[in-house]
Amino acid sequence: MRYLFARVTFAALVALASIPSTASTAAAASPERASVIGIQYRPVHGCSPVQAVQKARWAGLRNARVTNITPRRVVVSGRSYRAWEQMSFANVRGCPLLRR
Repeated sequence: MRYLFARVTFAALVALASIPSTASTAAAASPERASVIGIQYRPVHGCSPVQAVQKARWAGLRNARVTNITPRRVVVSGRSYRAWEQMSFANVRGCPLLRR
């Protein structure tokens, strides 16, 4: 009997919580808000080539250029102090360095 009473009470609470409130959302909008255009920013999921080149230049590569992009990595080539080098960055947010 207790379990039946608990289930009925829980079902009643869920039913009451699902009833929308009586205040309309249109009343909350003002004319000032109607003129503002909402800008939606696209989240960055991978490593952009520009960010990879910037990180390679900061690490000491001169004339850095993106040479290969795969779903897993971004390869940047450039000239270091001694010779030509390649840096590999993971193709995830933040461009972590894989190898130099």
